[in-house]
Amino acid sequence: MHATERERLILDLMQDRGFASFQELDSKLDASPATIRRDLERMAQQGLLVRVRGGAKLGASRASSAAAVPKLGGAPFHENISHNRRQKAAIGKAAAGLCAPGEAVMIDGGSTTLQMCPHLEGLSLQVLTNSLHIVDALLPQAGTRILVPAGSVFREQNIILSAAGEESMPRFHAPKLFMGAAAIGPQGLMQADVVLVAAERRLIERAEEIIVLVDSSKFRGSSGNVVCGLEDIDVVITDAAVTDDERRMIERAGVRLLVAD
Repeated sequence: MHATERERLILDLMQDRGFASFQELDSKLDASPATIRRDLERMAQQGLLVRVRGGAKLGASRASSAAAVPKLGGAPFHENISHNRRQKAAIGKAAAGLCAPGEAVMIDGGSTTLQMCPHLEGLSLQVLTNSLHIVDALLPQAGTRILVPAGSVFREQNIILSAAGEESMPRFHAPKLFMGAAAIGPQGLMQADVVLVAAERRLIERAEEIIVLVDSSKFRGSSGNVVCGLEDIDVVITDAAVTDDERRMIERAGVRLLVAD
């Protein structure tokens, strides 16, 4: 995990309560205790936080402005990234295998779509993404061209969204859109927040093929705001724990199902 990603996760953890204990940071971050201490010292010197006994808290100016920061519903990114990590890595690798060298793709923000990034090296893709995590992962790839929309940063997911709509997006059309979901079921693909739904619908309008990356636990979600119907999806990539009933549901909708090893 890069230092910049750790810094974002640390600030995310403090966003709601204004404080994070060292024990909590140690359990959430993929880093040694010594590395976390160095991160906290560096961030304190930059004025991003204040070191206190047992952890760190937001500085007064950042804490007072936190309430004005736009928030999304649903689980924060730093919680999602650790869930079913092995399955998500396999799904991301399988999704990257669908990318053709030199093509333009859109990758929506998410803990599963992030797992595509290591496997895009050398494909010379043009990638439009609203995810700062994905931008950070793709930056070392000299041959990958990265585009981002204009808008506000939503810290829970570290994605860029805008209520302005179309005018905030680059003029971009892509053969493939890779996206995740909070849940998927007979009603379709679902997300927890209506702001995210609106943004994802704008992406769908710009793509020829919709490819959904979901680990099998997402089939057990019972509710959410519908982004699109199952029949609007072209490919679903999931893991081997998907049940026979869930397989049949996807196939009846005319959707291609890929199961990642």
